[in-house]
Formats: sequence, C-alpha cells, structure tokens
Amino acid sequence: MNIIKIVDKLNSFLWENLLIFLLLGTGIYYSFRLRFPQIRQIKAINEHVFGKVLKRGDKADADGMTSFQALATALAAQVGTGNLAGVATAIASGGPGAIFWMWISAFFGMGTIFGEAILAQKYVERIDGEVVGGPAYYLRKGVNSKFLAGFFAVSIIIALGFIGNMVQSNSIAIALNSAFDIPSWIGGAIAAVLAGLILVGGISRIASFTELIVPIMAILYIAGSMVIIVLNYNQIIPAFKTIFNSAFSPEAAVGGVLGATVKEAVRYGISRGLFSNEAGMGSTPHAHAVAKVDHPAEQGLVAIFGVIFDTLIICTITALINIITGAYTQGVTGIAMTQTAYKIGLGSFGTKFIAVSLFFFAFSTIIGWYYFGESNIKYLFGKEGIKYYRVIVLLFILLGSILDVDLVWKVADLFNGLMVLPNIVGLLILSPQVFAALRDYENNFLNMPK
Repeated sequence: MNIIKIVDKLNSFLWENLLIFLLLGTGIYYSFRLRFPQIRQIKAINEHVFGKVLKRGDKADADGMTSFQALATALAAQVGTGNLAGVATAIASGGPGAIFWMWISAFFGMGTIFGEAILAQKYVERIDGEVVGGPAYYLRKGVNSKFLAGFFAVSIIIALGFIGNMVQSNSIAIALNSAFDIPSWIGGAIAAVLAGLILVGGISRIASFTELIVPIMAILYIAGSMVIIVLNYNQIIPAFKTIFNSAFSPEAAVGGVLGATVKEAVRYGISRGLFSNEAGMGSTPHAHAVAKVDHPAEQGLVAIFGVIFDTLIICTITALINIITGAYTQGVTGIAMTQTAYKIGLGSFGTKFIAVSLFFFAFSTIIGWYYFGESNIKYLFGKEGIKYYRVIVLLFILLGSILDVDLVWKVADLFNGLMVLPNIVGLLILSPQVFAALRDYENNFLNMPK
C-alpha cells in the first residue's frame, strides 16, 4: 500500500474531521469562560507588550527569558512559511472568504493560547539547573499522565525539531535558488551553519537572537508590503468587500480552477489560521513557560498578542497583497501565489523581496522549533540528550534542502496533529486552574502599583 496515501488518509481524518473542531471548540470554550480577555484586557496586553516588557532593565536570569524574549521566541515559530504560503493556500482552496474565517479562528485561538501560557508558567520546573516547561510538564504534573506527556514529547520532537525543520530549510533553499540562483545544497548549508552558531549558545543566545531578528523581519516585511498596498490604495476597500462577501457566498478561487464553497472557505480559513498561529497546538508554551513575570496571567496576555500579530497583522497583509494584485486569480497556489503577487506589485525586486522575507521567516521558525523540541528532549533524556539532538537537527536542516519533501510535509502535518491531541486533553482538564489564575490576576494584581 502506498505510504503517501496512508498518510493522506490519516491527515484527512485528523485535520478535517477532528482537530478543527477540537481546536476551535476549545478556543470558544476558553474565550467564553474567561469572558474574552482578548477584548476586556486589550489595554493590559498593550502595556505588557509595548510597555513593561520593552523597558530598560527588563532582564532575565541566565537560564530564563524576559517576557519579550519569550514572546519573540514564540513569534519566531509562529511567523513562518505559513504566513506566506499558508495564506495563499487558504485563498486558493477556499476563496478570499477563507481569510474571514481565519480571523475568526484567530480570535477564539487567543483564548486557547492564553490558557497554554498560564499552564506552562504554573508547571515550570528545573532540569539539570535549567528552567523548562510546556505541555509535557503540565500533562505529567497537572493531569498526572506520564503516557500523555511522553506521547506529546515524542510527537513534537519529530514534528517540529526534526521533520518540521527539514521542510523549513527546503523552503529557504527554494527561495534562495529562485531569486538568486544559489544551489539548493548551499542554501541548506548556509541555514545549517547559521543555526548551529545560534543553537550552540543555548537558551541565552536563542533568546537574544529572536529578540533581535523578529522585530527586524517584521518591520521589513510590513514596510515592503505597505508599499504595494499604498500604491494600490483604491483597491483596499474592494479587497475587504471581496473577503466579507465570499465568506458567506460561493466564490470561484484561483481563476476558476477550483470552486470554493462557503464550507471550503470555513474549513481552509480555520485550519490554515490555527496552523499559522499555533494556538492550541502545544508549541509556544515552551517559550512562555520560561518568561520571568510577576504573575502567570501576564504572560498569558503577552501570548494573546502573538496571535494578534501573526494572524490579524501578518497574515492579513499577505492576504491583501494577493487579492489587491489579483495574484489569486492567476491559477497558482501556495508560495507561488504570494511570489506572483509581490512580482506584480514590486516588479523584479518583488521576487527578491519575498525570497529574503521567506528566508527570515523560515530561519526564525527553525530556531523556535528547535527550542521547543529541546525542551522535550530535556523532559525525556535530561540535559545530556541535547548535544545529540542538536546534531540530528542540523543534519535534517541540510537534508531538507536537497530532498523532495512532499511526503515529508505530509508526515510533518501528521505529527503536528498527533501532538495536538494530548495538549487539548490537558487544556480541558486543567481549564479550572486557568480560570482561577485570571480571576486572581484581575482581583488582586491587575491594578496594583508596579
């Protein structure tokens, strides 16, 4: 039996019939029970992200991160190829209306990621003197299930640390080759060497790198994209009208090659949105766990901003570019659609611009995903296992640049789905602790003088 068909069937069952409902349902449950902190506490979110966490003197211990470094590390993983290719795939398969449903999934996902960050903070521990946390830790200590914890740890190491980083390096190699004619293996070697220089420095160097690179890559991408949007300002309102109209009525996608019904718009918008911002997937809690904050809910609010930035800002910008330029009607999908959009908007410079953006997005994701896997290596094997894990990750980065990764992408999706399942169980069982933490924060801490 064809292994690709087997993986496809498993992915179809997981993502189309189970995980979308579990992830979105958990987000809705959390949002209502928490009374929508993504709305009520927007002022506090702003203060923690742009005020306290960026002020001078906000420093972490050698074995931890500042709140902003934790956010940057989480964003390094969240803001990746999904923001460029995933958005285009959603539009190609579900029509422009998929973007509306992507916003909906992000809104409710903010409730889920808030809970993940709080639980990660609550169940943080030290292994060989280093601070660690994440779903494996709150599944073992909170849910009291070594099986679920171990299942999650193995799944995320394979999904993100190994296979996921292979497909990220493949994206880097393709982008550098198409824009600058750099051979694929050289692109992979560059990514592996640069990653090795960062990873060998441990948590402090990873934190310093993400703290620097995430704002830079975000500013560059937003600035370049705004040039296209401003030059086509008369198409902004029509683009939003297209998104809202096709969210509730059938819309032909990709120049009529595929027909997008409302059902498909909902399906692809929600699934691509959740995949992009990773809310409920159990990845970002590893970064939020080690943030040095006064109350766990503070980092929960910071985590909400991660979803706002990833989906409501970066994904929306990509969507607007694809719709404004008409690239979504050109019969292409994935990264090819976004490349077409920027070529239309910025000419030959657009091809190079999107290649550089993709490099930064994919490379930062490699660093973030490595760190998430490392936290679980520590859970399973202690600090001693890191040196072996690091070598294997670098080999996968190099291999990913020269191999056909069609099957690898599918296997990555499968293990991404598998790691969601135990995390959702933990979020639902431990939800009363999240609700209690927010009440404590709002009643006893929120208005205290800092």
